[in-house]
Amino acid sequence: MSDDDRSATWFLAQLKPNSHKIANRNLIRQGFETFLPLQEDTRRVRGKFVTQLRPLFPGYIFVGLDRLRGGWRAVNSTYGITRLVTLGAEPTPVPPDLVSALMLRCDDEGKLLPPEQFEPGDAVLLTRGPFANFAATVERIAPESRVYVLMELMGAKTRVVVSPDDLRPA
Repeated sequence: MSDDDRSATWFLAQLKPNSHKIANRNLIRQGFETFLPLQEDTRRVRGKFVTQLRPLFPGYIFVGLDRLRGGWRAVNSTYGITRLVTLGAEPTPVPPDLVSALMLRCDDEGKLLPPEQFEPGDAVLLTRGPFANFAATVERIAPESRVYVLMELMGAKTRVVVSPDDLRPA
């Protein structure tokens, strides 16, 4: 993302179900700037754990528009988009600090980066592996980039060692 992207006026568009890729592609094709923050999500599919990138805000995409140029009505007729979120007759801009802060926490493809560092006592969720979506508490952080977390399994506290990339704040 360039500096121009970060200075755009951002609006929120509601997506049709399961059409974030189609809508993003069609908006870009029309010349609109888009921002679709993604996060890794692990789910059990047919007995196997599958990790996929899914939207951080399911059902919504940020669209950068030039208010002076207009053309926001074209977003509403884009394949994959339901409508721009409005309060009244005009689309309502998203606070620019919110989008800027989200962009800083994402890589160039929009994937949410893991937090810089966890502290002992932090509540976390595991994002990958057999314990995906389990809640845990950070016990300690080892120098070799391992995080020891405590999780409750079958009524007892159990220590599990994970990579910091496999955690997100709860």
